[in-house]
Amino acid sequence: MHYRATLKPLGYLLWVLAASQLFPLALALAENQGTYSTARGFLTSIAASLILGTILWLAGRRSEAQLHRKEGLFIVAFTWLLGGLLGSLPFVLSGAIPSPLDAIFESVSGFTTTGASILTDIEVLPRSILLWRSLTHWLGGGGIVILFVAILPSLGIGGKHLYRIEATGPTVTGLQSRAVDTARTLWLIYTSISVLEFLFLWLGGMPVFDAVCHTFGTVATGGFSTKNASIAYYGTYFQVVITIFMFMCGVNFSLYYQWVKRKFLVFRDSEFKLYACIFLLGVVCLFTGQFATGSASFWTALRESTFVVASISTSTGYVTADYEQWPVFSQGFLVLLMFFGASAGSTSGGMKVVRLLILVRMGLRMAVQAFRPSSVLPLRLGGVPIDREIEEQVAGFALLYMGWVVAGTMVLMLFGHDLVTSFVAPLTCIANIGPGLGLVGPTDNYAAIHPVAKGFLALLMVVGRLEVMAITVLFVPSFWRR
Repeated sequence: MHYRATLKPLGYLLWVLAASQLFPLALALAENQGTYSTARGFLTSIAASLILGTILWLAGRRSEAQLHRKEGLFIVAFTWLLGGLLGSLPFVLSGAIPSPLDAIFESVSGFTTTGASILTDIEVLPRSILLWRSLTHWLGGGGIVILFVAILPSLGIGGKHLYRIEATGPTVTGLQSRAVDTARTLWLIYTSISVLEFLFLWLGGMPVFDAVCHTFGTVATGGFSTKNASIAYYGTYFQVVITIFMFMCGVNFSLYYQWVKRKFLVFRDSEFKLYACIFLLGVVCLFTGQFATGSASFWTALRESTFVVASISTSTGYVTADYEQWPVFSQGFLVLLMFFGASAGSTSGGMKVVRLLILVRMGLRMAVQAFRPSSVLPLRLGGVPIDREIEEQVAGFALLYMGWVVAGTMVLMLFGHDLVTSFVAPLTCIANIGPGLGLVGPTDNYAAIHPVAKGFLALLMVVGRLEVMAITVLFVPSFWRR
């Protein structure tokens, strides 16, 4: 691997991270929060990012080696790791989160759009810190690396490798062929949806600051809120708007691009149809469980069930109800939704519905071939045959995904956590959801998790955000050889 070739891109990325902190810095200076301690925290973080970025840029600027897949994996993995570390500095230096480990956990949770938090009282924090928390969501949701490829086309072929590794799902199709054009298109769609949701929230009466932060959390499917009660703090109108936008951001963004090009392919897309069916099935199951037990009125049960299904299936993690008080069947169904996630090419986490679709069809084919071994049954998706290579990638992804969840479960049990928490917490972290069950339920947070286990959960967030492989390869010795 050409290590020097990776330094210059990493330097650029740290400059982007520094520039993004100018917005909360300006807010901190304008409001004089914490007698400028918050502003000093942002200034120090910006300086650290700029200095480290400049050092990396200078060290790699003379390298003429091209970026290939191995270098792309290295850049993407270390972008998120460095982003999580440097993004934690404003929390620590401002005193908002004194513990460096907790600050790193909060920062990584933001950039990976997980929404898992260690904070017990959000509303006492300076607004500039709350803005930074939500802004990490928005940057992470769109993908810092995709933004980087969009604004720095000088990477050439290297940009293509960065984009393919950063984009979620087994394949990303339907957009333009050049990585730079694709990244720009994605960010245009992403920004347009963000502006649209902000307008709906603001015109509905939500304060500008809250509307901005909740837009960042919704469109990025992140889940950080400015209120301790999350979205339950707000009325029905806002809950409905956020539900709609959570569902929208769980859709493959390439379908939006095709719609812009006047090609309405949504209802011909196999993944979208399964995504919508799982969503509707989830609403029916959860609504029935609530309404049948008499725990809520018809409209309350429908609203809460729809919101929770949208929040969990898209890995957003916003909360309007304590679903740990719901029937056990409803809680079990939510755990299934945590596995499935939403569509590939969206901002959501989880395994992605398209992988579920491929795995189910692979299983059915194996069942048929058990009594018809000579039959040739090619897998098709949207009428197009699936390459054997993609089948192997999906099967390998599922195996590695479950392997990381099992590893996380064993780590949490090792440090004395109960079985439900030990299983669900790693699952919600690798699926980038945030709230789960047990100690990390919808009315709790991750503050009570053992520090070592908390560090492993932060790693799982990055593993899930980067689709498992980009982090897993770092543990393979041959990856580091030239």
